Amino acid sequence: MSTPIFLLTPPFTQLNTPYPATAYLKGFLNTRGIEAAQADLGIDLTLAVFSKQGLIELFAQVDPATEKTANAQRIYRLRHSYIQTIDSLIRFLQGKEPTLAHRIARRSFLPEAGRFAQLDDLAWAFGAMGTQDKAKHLATMYLEDLSDFIQETVDEHFGFSRYAEKLARSANQFDELYAYLQKPPGFIDRKMLHLLEASVQAHQPNLVAFSVPFPGNLFAALRCGQYLKTQHPGIKIAMGGGFPNTELRSLKDPRVFEFIDFITLDDGEAPLEQLLLYIDEKIPATELKRTYLLEGDTIRFFQHGGCRDYKQTETGTPDYTGLPLDAYIQAIEIINPMHSLWSDGRWNKLTMAHGCYWGKCTFCDISLDYIRLYEPVTASLIADRMEALIQQTGNNGFHFVDEAAPPALMRALALEILQRKLIVSWWTNIRFEKSFTRDLCYLLKASGCIGVSGGLEVASDRLLALIDKGITVAQVAKVNKHFTEAGIMVHAYLMYGFPTQTDQETIDSLEMVRQLFATGVLQSAFWHQFTMTAHSPVGLNPDKYQVKAIKPVHIGFADNDVEHEDPTGADHAAYGYGLKKSLLNFMHGNCLDYPLHKWFDFKVPKTSIAPNYIQQVLEEEELPATKPGTKIVFTGELPASEMVIKSKKGQQWELMELHFETSQSTHTIRLQKEEGAWLLATLPQLQIGSGKISTRQEIQISYETAGLPDFELFWDNKPMNTMYKAGLFQF
Repeated sequence: MSTPIFLLTPPFTQLNTPYPATAYLKGFLNTRGIEAAQADLGIDLTLAVFSKQGLIELFAQVDPATEKTANAQRIYRLRHSYIQTIDSLIRFLQGKEPTLAHRIARRSFLPEAGRFAQLDDLAWAFGAMGTQDKAKHLATMYLEDLSDFIQETVDEHFGFSRYAEKLARSANQFDELYAYLQKPPGFIDRKMLHLLEASVQAHQPNLVAFSVPFPGNLFAALRCGQYLKTQHPGIKIAMGGGFPNTELRSLKDPRVFEFIDFITLDDGEAPLEQLLLYIDEKIPATELKRTYLLEGDTIRFFQHGGCRDYKQTETGTPDYTGLPLDAYIQAIEIINPMHSLWSDGRWNKLTMAHGCYWGKCTFCDISLDYIRLYEPVTASLIADRMEALIQQTGNNGFHFVDEAAPPALMRALALEILQRKLIVSWWTNIRFEKSFTRDLCYLLKASGCIGVSGGLEVASDRLLALIDKGITVAQVAKVNKHFTEAGIMVHAYLMYGFPTQTDQETIDSLEMVRQLFATGVLQSAFWHQFTMTAHSPVGLNPDKYQVKAIKPVHIGFADNDVEHEDPTGADHAAYGYGLKKSLLNFMHGNCLDYPLHKWFDFKVPKTSIAPNYIQQVLEEEELPATKPGTKIVFTGELPASEMVIKSKKGQQWELMELHFETSQSTHTIRLQKEEGAWLLATLPQLQIGSGKISTRQEIQISYETAGLPDFELFWDNKPMNTMYKAGLFQF
């Protein structure tokens, strides 16, 4: 029996969890009554290559007499050890053979080659008891050694999270990709096409739709399309996803359509539905939505503005049916706490809001619909989808893949999670804005938030203003403190080389980052060099930012990354190595008192930032929320109470002690008898699940109705301003 549509993610994205695009689309198609199958060729191909039989075939491809590097020679000589250990190692990384961790961690079980020489300080990273994570890291190095061997001997373009990426990145012309596709398939390609054929035979699709999120997925998609064109000419082939959405908006080279029949842009739901109708000959080509196709020798693009996109409330719950969720492997490539979330653990992917609620950053593709069109989903619907995915997948971890999750919606979702008593772990990307108060961060933690990542970018107030980020370094520091004190890990995206950034600003940015780590309010970060893109405000108007775009004479294929010159800025590339090396040490808690110039092999200016700037910012007093509409909730356990007698200068009076039991300690406050009685009576009304959320104004009216004096003096001072420790939050 044939399936109308087969949704396919080509190699490679992540090894630990499916890329969510096909699951999103399958969930939507379910709402339309359209049957769909899906597969992740990346995990399928990984498991086929990195298996006993796969390694036997791999090593058989290699001529022993061919000249190799010393590292490749070592791996080849140890080939029988790799063949013997690979299946057990994969089962361990899938969580199916956890006791193997002890043998791996002792470094006597796995063969070791060049990657092991690059190991970080394992004792620092994992201590004496972190056996499972240490073993995952060592196992990942083992796989990376094999990846290096594959690149050297059978396929120079192989990579675990990207395949032939350099052929697709900034490929203004299709020539190089096209020429490479004319070569016969190599070892990795043949394994991939064998798996593709098995899926085609199983599903008999009318349409194969490739989701291509990154440049590192493009070549594999085209190679698969090429195979389908020759072996299954009756199957139609479509491509969508992040890469075409950003790179192929100026497509002119008709040779692309030797491999693909259709290319869709932006949100895929409506274009895919129209495409199925077109294939079934129910609508003409003019009714296709945001779709390229070739008519004769001419590329045509059909917009069909009369066909509306679906609201986020209409797209359904992602459906992972058909993906081998228990087969994904948990790797730890880099000893970095946030990177471990990306690569270790299987996360259900969801979105709180389509697009970006800020939508102003000048380095970002804010002219494109996936950023420009902001549409949040209600907290109740998000929680419904979370419950459905827990039931479907058996997994209660969630990664919200928003451009920047809206603080108000995060708050509403946290309340919804607590209301439903869901036990979940979740993390997301944010903008470091002042809405993330101490109490909001504690509320998010209570709901299961374990980490956030956000853009600090250039860590310079002048450049943050030029970026139109809407934040300052001081604000970021305070927000990071709130998250960190609540126990939520913070990762910062860092940027160097923004237009007009000077040597002084680069060094000052590094000093800001050093101080954020030194004060303990930042746990993880990553530097990347600014890239000008065609759809960002900088790319659309480079003169405004004092840079010069260097465009190729002709763009026939991809058009996104724009080479540029920055006449007034520093030699940005020269700083890359020193910035990244210093950051690696800062994350390990090392060299935080190291002079900044020591990280560079060329002369750099002294920092102009005071050495205690961030510390002073963090010590500034923050006023409590006092607006009448401030919402107040209590997430803790109701306290026990007792009366105590206090004496002073021969006078005695009764006080009430309230004892709040938390997961780690007992929090005790002492109040006047009447105040304590009022608070005891009020707390049940503030608990989540009481029916409504009270405001500060309502609490004040209740307090004053009870005949108690001076609400502000009582509520905004000790001991009430310590009640967040017991679960009383104001936001």
